[in-house]
Amino acid sequence: MHKSLGPGLLESSYLECLYYELQLSGLSVEKQKPLPLIYKNVNLEIGYRLDILVEGKVIIELKSVESINEIHIAQV
Repeated sequence: MHKSLGPGLLESSYLECLYYELQLSGLSVEKQKPLPLIYKNVNLEIGYRLDILVEGKVIIELKSVESINEIHIAQV
């Protein structure tokens, strides 16, 4: 994808392409799946979203940045 599209696009562009490619490969894929925060047995729906969830087991967090830094690692 990156070789086809090149650098500098928004994360959402790469997300759509990756989602498409994963679906083509026959995998069960969900994008922008809500992820609740459970705090003291209370479901706090604060807007967390998984970029892509593959086969209900693998989370893909996409980044469209020149380099990864500490804040990106904290998100995972």
